[in-house]
Order: sequence, then C-alpha cells, then structure tokens
Amino acid sequence: MNLLDLLAGNLPAFVFLTFVFGLLIGSFLNVVIYRLPKMMQRDWENQAREYLQLPEQASATTFNLILPNSQCPHCGHEIQVWENIPLLSWLALRGKCSACKAPISKRYPAVELACGLLSAYVAWHFGFTWQAGGMLLLSWGLLTMSLIDADHQLLPDDLVLPLLWLGLIVNSFGLFTSLPEALWGAVAGYLSLWLVYWLFKLVTGKEGMGYGDFKLLAMLGAWGGWQVLPLTILLSSLVGAVLGVIMLRLRNAETSTPIPFGPYLAIAGWIALIWGEQITASYLKFAGFN
Repeated sequence: MNLLDLLAGNLPAFVFLTFVFGLLIGSFLNVVIYRLPKMMQRDWENQAREYLQLPEQASATTFNLILPNSQCPHCGHEIQVWENIPLLSWLALRGKCSACKAPISKRYPAVELACGLLSAYVAWHFGFTWQAGGMLLLSWGLLTMSLIDADHQLLPDDLVLPLLWLGLIVNSFGLFTSLPEALWGAVAGYLSLWLVYWLFKLVTGKEGMGYGDFKLLAMLGAWGGWQVLPLTILLSSLVGAVLGVIMLRLRNAETSTPIPFGPYLAIAGWIALIWGEQITASYLKFAGFN
C-alpha cells in the first residue's frame, strides 16, 4: 500500500499530515505577508522613477520571497534552520531571538497555528478529495490576503487574480459548482460591490471601499458560484460592523478611520463555501419556508 492509498483510507492520518503541512505553509505565508507589500512598493517606486525619467535606484541586495534569508529585525541575526521550525522553534526560544534576546512577535506562531488548524479542518470536512486540495489553496490565499489587507489596506492582484482564474478552472470540472454558475458568480461578485461603491460615492462624495474588495468578492464567486454571494455579503457586513466598532473603540479612533473590508469578506466567503448550504437551509427552516 502506497502513501496515497493510506491517506485515502485513513482520515485521521490525512488530517494530521495536513495539519503538519499547514504549519509549514503558515511559516511561508508569514514571509509572503511581510515581503510581498515591500516588493510591490519597490516596484511602484521603480515605475514612478521610470515615468519621471529619473535614474533607476540601485538595490543593494536581492529582495524577493526567497532571498535574502530571514533575519531578526532587531539585530540582523540570520535565522538558522533549527530556529525556523513552525511553532516548535518559537516555543523552544521562548519567543525571543537566540542572538539579541529581543521578543519575536507572537503573530508568527499564531499565523502558523491558524494555517495548520484551517488546513486540518478542510481535510476533515472534505476528506482525501480534489475538493480538499482546492479548498486548501483557497484557504491559504484568503489567510494571506486578509493579513496583508489588515496591515496595509491592500489586496494584491498577484494573489487575488490567480485565485480568481483558478476558481473558474477548477469549476470547469465541476469541483464546487458548474462553470456557468462560477462565471456569473465572478461577474455578480464584482458588479455588486462596484455598484455599492459608486452609489456611496455619488451620495457622499467619498470612496467607501477599494477595488480590491470587488476583485476579492468576484474571486469568491468564481469558487462557489453566485449562490455564495448573498450569504458572504450579509455575514461580512454583520461581522465588519460589529468588529469595526469594537476596533474603533479599542483604538479610540474616529468613525472616519478607514477599516479594511477584505478580512471580513474572506472570513465570510470561507464560511459560505464550507457551510453555506447548511446555514441557508437552517435559516429557511427557522423562517418557516421549509
């Protein structure tokens, strides 16, 4: 019996291995979350200098998702392999740099753990199927985009658009829904928030959200079809309103302070894709339609 047969016939083993693999992916996502916005900023600066016909600014070192090796932001100590084991290294080092003893952000192990747990749940929910593989990729992408948006109020096209196309591709094989429903889900997802954006701007003269939110909802529609959009919009609005008020209170910020909407869309879309049918059926039963 080979490994694939073992995983196909042993759900606990598949869930455990997916959890471990999710921890490793979470470690890489930490790199993407930190470096991708910086890479984009460098690219924008180079494009601006080219447009303004200014000399190109020489970069001292290569900076991408692979190089340079991870370093302590306080002392520049290069992270060794044994210091980069998800969760375990942070616990072994007691959350401190091995060189300068400066604290290591708790966010790094939190992202790794979140990625591991999300991955394990997807494996348990779908089993050893192609659906699990697709949903794992989508979950990792949504986690990455949510944290980048929370940090920079930015949803990178480099992440959103490939996942949008991937959603259409996998649904050409009927993985989560039919291709026509995925296509119209993408169209309706984009246009729904686009219309809200322009209506809000015409009434108030202000921009209520960014174009990245339109693309993110279009991406979710491409994966789950138009059926997931109403629940996604409803859940994201409710969660965004509640958590937004709480965050403003905690930060003593004004109501005009921009709040990223991407994380709420991502959370709501993930819930709608996983439990959308059950939530809708429960609501209709509660409302007396069934």
